Amino acid sequence: MRPVPRPSAFQCLQAVCAAAALARLSRGRRRRAPLSADAARPEGGVTAVVPARDEVDRLAPCLEGLRSDSDVGEAIVVVDADDRSGTAELAAAAGMRVVVAPELPAGWIGKPWALQAGLEAASGEWVVTLDADTRPRPGLARALVAELRDGADLVTAGARFDCDSAGQRLLHPAMLATLVYRFGPVGSEGDGPAAHRTVANGQCLAFHRRRFLEAGGFAVRPGYMTDEIALVRELAARGWRVRFVDGADLISVRMYESARELWREWGRSLGMVDVTAPAWLAADLAVVWLAMAAPLLRVLARRATPVDWLLLAVRLALLPAFARVYERRGIAFWLSPAADAAAAARLTLAVLRPVRTWRGRTYPAAGRRGIAGR
Repeated sequence: MRPVPRPSAFQCLQAVCAAAALARLSRGRRRRAPLSADAARPEGGVTAVVPARDEVDRLAPCLEGLRSDSDVGEAIVVVDADDRSGTAELAAAAGMRVVVAPELPAGWIGKPWALQAGLEAASGEWVVTLDADTRPRPGLARALVAELRDGADLVTAGARFDCDSAGQRLLHPAMLATLVYRFGPVGSEGDGPAAHRTVANGQCLAFHRRRFLEAGGFAVRPGYMTDEIALVRELAARGWRVRFVDGADLISVRMYESARELWREWGRSLGMVDVTAPAWLAADLAVVWLAMAAPLLRVLARRATPVDWLLLAVRLALLPAFARVYERRGIAFWLSPAADAAAAARLTLAVLRPVRTWRGRTYPAAGRRGIAGR
């Protein structure tokens, strides 16, 4: 009788990563219902705040969506003081209130500084923040407020992605999958990640204005490139209930114009390097490479083990769930697991060579103290 071969070090490490990934993915078995426009009309007034810097080419659909939502009592577009593209004129012509953010102070990143200016100018009881490239639909504001009234302290909503080119539809789902393998699916019920692993979609946040101001507003963590992650992790560490919900029916976003731009711009923030401890970064890379990217490569190389086949089957089974959050799919979307290795490589590059430049500004590095260690 032949002795059973001992598993290699690679197989042992892959098994550990597979167990971690499957445990996270299993949270998706129980998920909250997606945001719905059928929620009750919010009381107390809703202010929408949109930070904008040189956004004249992308802002119009966002403003149109806000203007069509009767639940939004006030819409504020916060224009960066350095904007030269005509963003303020566009927003004013659309009937929005325009606030020009003061000169950026030391220790702040531009986006949270603009959001803080909008927050301080807001008058509604509830505040919804939106990126300029989002396309909100009527009912979004009331659905977000309903989640806040249902026990959440801060709500963040995932959007539906509009990927124009085949290259984007191939690469974007693979890059999105790296987040799901690291943090689990959006909208999961029950206990979520620990405070230092909490995540958010900075394209759409909602909260009670006065309570958020009392907590410090966006000044809580103003100097981090992945500003929304730093914010929600700090608030979660303080006991805030941060709820990540599926908003694909009520908000969409066209983030990039090409696969090259997607690779460069989204890739720079995938690692969340400035808010994550090195040990967690190493663990994340191991899970993405061994549980997500390696199985298909090993199958193609005819070196697959039963674990590889299981992981590949799980990865393919995720595609129908991912399809919901894409406006256009086509053959490129369904072939996106073939780009998993490229997505893993981009994540690795983001971790090893973090970028501190955004929209023409270069920022000093912020320490991880108070976020990664919690």
